[in-house]
Amino acid sequence: MKKLLLLTFTLGIFFTAQAQFPGGFGGGAKKITVTGRITATILDSVTKKPIDYATVSLITVKDNKSVNGGVTDEKGKLSLLNIAPDSYKLMIGFMGYKTKTVLVTTTPSKPDNNIGTIYISGSENTLADVQVQGTKAVIENKIDRMVYNAEADGTNAGGDATDVMRKVPMLSVDMNGNVQLRGGAVRVLINGKPSGTMASSVSDALKMIPAEQIKSVEVITSPSAKYDAEGSGGIINIITKKSNAQGVSGTVNASAGTRQNNGAFNITAKTGRLSVNANLGTNLAYAQNSRVVIVNNTTVIDPVDNTVTANNVSQDGYSKWSRKGYNGSFGADYDFNAYNNISTTVKMNSFSNGGPGAANYIINGAPANNISDMDMTFDNLDWNVDYKKTSKKEGEEFSISGQLSTGKTPLHFSNILFSDLYPNGAATSSSNTGKNKEYTAQTDYTYPFTKSTILEVGVKGIFRDISSTYDNGGAQDFDYSQNVASAYGVISFDLTKKIKFKGGLRGEYTKIDFNTRDNGIETNDYLNLFPSAIISRTLKGNATLKLSYNRRVQRPSQSYLNPFRNTSDQFNIMQGNPQLNPELSDNFELGYSTFIKGSVINASVFYRRTGGVIESSISSTRDGSTNKTLTSYLNVGTAQTYGLNVFGSYNPKPKWTLMSNIGLNTYEVSNTATNVSTGTFLNYNIFARSAYGFGKGYNFELFGVVNSPRRTYQGKTDAMIFYGASFKKDILNKKGSIGINTLNPFTKDLHIQTVNNSITSTGTVFQSQNIYYPLRSFGVNFSYSFGKLKFTEKKKIKNDDIKQDQQQGGMGGVQQ
Repeated sequence: MKKLLLLTFTLGIFFTAQAQFPGGFGGGAKKITVTGRITATILDSVTKKPIDYATVSLITVKDNKSVNGGVTDEKGKLSLLNIAPDSYKLMIGFMGYKTKTVLVTTTPSKPDNNIGTIYISGSENTLADVQVQGTKAVIENKIDRMVYNAEADGTNAGGDATDVMRKVPMLSVDMNGNVQLRGGAVRVLINGKPSGTMASSVSDALKMIPAEQIKSVEVITSPSAKYDAEGSGGIINIITKKSNAQGVSGTVNASAGTRQNNGAFNITAKTGRLSVNANLGTNLAYAQNSRVVIVNNTTVIDPVDNTVTANNVSQDGYSKWSRKGYNGSFGADYDFNAYNNISTTVKMNSFSNGGPGAANYIINGAPANNISDMDMTFDNLDWNVDYKKTSKKEGEEFSISGQLSTGKTPLHFSNILFSDLYPNGAATSSSNTGKNKEYTAQTDYTYPFTKSTILEVGVKGIFRDISSTYDNGGAQDFDYSQNVASAYGVISFDLTKKIKFKGGLRGEYTKIDFNTRDNGIETNDYLNLFPSAIISRTLKGNATLKLSYNRRVQRPSQSYLNPFRNTSDQFNIMQGNPQLNPELSDNFELGYSTFIKGSVINASVFYRRTGGVIESSISSTRDGSTNKTLTSYLNVGTAQTYGLNVFGSYNPKPKWTLMSNIGLNTYEVSNTATNVSTGTFLNYNIFARSAYGFGKGYNFELFGVVNSPRRTYQGKTDAMIFYGASFKKDILNKKGSIGINTLNPFTKDLHIQTVNNSITSTGTVFQSQNIYYPLRSFGVNFSYSFGKLKFTEKKKIKNDDIKQDQQQGGMGGVQQ
């Protein structure tokens, strides 16, 4: 009897709780027993082209309440899920078109309703615009990121990822392909995942990716705590053109030009629950002379008797480097049922550059000449396995992921110096092999209490081993181990109908062990907390205002840490610093975006405070009887950065699009311990683009990029200007295209000067470096698509906690 009473009492409490929280103890909305979906395809009534980003609302007939809605994809397709059986009005609207209403009914016996094709017509005053409405926007604004749709920009044909990055709003790219976001370091991901090549050199990794393989680039300025905390400026995510598709589909791209040649092949096949995809890309750059003129004036102070030794070395030479590489991947995706999915991807790439060089020297008034040769190779493999489980509750998701990344970077160089002292030549050479191995495991869970209240939690472990092996024995070998354990929680909800909030906290514990020749085995560990918050308010006229804060970290990567003494330029030595500490930054941003009669305006102001800023540093060193310049890396101090970014897009005519982005930010570093104070300087970058469609598949585009002089705590690098144009014609029923393109056609070389000054207790250095970079190019390109693509991105591991080399530029050489 007591057990019966206890059971009755327990059931009473349960049903009472169910009444109070209709969605269960999670507090969700009432669960519908039978739900279905409504699907449709929206096309232009005249051109029969798909209308992407058309707004669709689902309204109940009985009370005129909106219960669901969405936007169409690039194929004009719409899918509304979890629709309860009822009678509805489907309202379709898009700028320049008449709003159309379609009656739709679903029943318990037939919960799914495929309406088929719906045609909408242009309004009278905008009917002439219909021909271009189906074109995907080059730029999209989202709450925490800006998306650059590279596949919609014809000027990218024939280039590589570096050329694409130069046209992405808010980014600045130097002559070697190193990327900054609003004056800060960034983490570059590919399809949401890290790459082994990126851990060695971002600039080289970007040159390996043909532009034709890139679907879009996401610039994430306000990452939540769900992301790894790396990237003081933010995160860049490159989305490539591989995805799941029904049937068999793919693309073929090829380009040839005076600067480089690219080829790419992508194929995707899906049958039943199994989907497989593969791609292969290749890149070959012709060997061209890059002239390098360097002046080094150094003094070294003897610590014993304080005598000063001066040395003046000037060199005028060239490097004739070629570049070749390939990358490929294979992926498989299998749905066990509607709620369980497993996927795996293997990516491999190999990239090498280098070649001969020669230089004439004047060493303290005496002539000399040098013959050099260098070869650098990057071989990497990334393998990930991901399992995802969803439920009948829309938005609930659990995932487990594992990833293995391995990389090998052999480097070899040789020099033969001829002078009065060495009439028969003095030969030097050295080799170094760097290896990077990384294991990652993570699990994530997302639970929607309601449609607007969502909780995200997860844990992650990253285990890295870096080694550097010399050819001259083990005395200088270097081993570095870094393990990172992290956990996060993120909550998002609506404060009001117009105000949304998303905030979270991430904790990361880092343990480091490494050995060096001078100090033996050393250890270090630290715990950091990284809060993030973003609040947005919807204003009238499709405008949005947002305020965000996040804390970020930049850990030095392999190229910063490797103590290998690179003497490929024997008077300008390069060496990593294993004693570097991570950067920590606090970021605040206020942003505004709006749409006005088809025009897009996005503006933001930001403030960033970064402690322990890592920069390259030059100093004087004595090698035998000769003074030389040593370039390494240091934590130089604290930086305070204020900035402004404005992006705008405008259509003066239906077929003419104008686009521009202007970014401003201050540079200032101070360090009371070392008396470093740079003062405050203004940096800027400007991007402008004009595209015009002539009809019948003809398109012409112009673009230009201006990056201001770049400051460091020791010096300054000149401004850089890039400009280009392309002409493209659609062929084969718009499944293919042919085109021509050019970059800097009126300027053969891009001349960049860098001047650095260093004054320390051990000596002084004045260095002037002039590089004449062969940038001018002309090319032709061809692309062809077959089948029918349907893009669906899967959740993958995202290791984005490592600071990439913004200074390396190929270990002191000039990249083409």
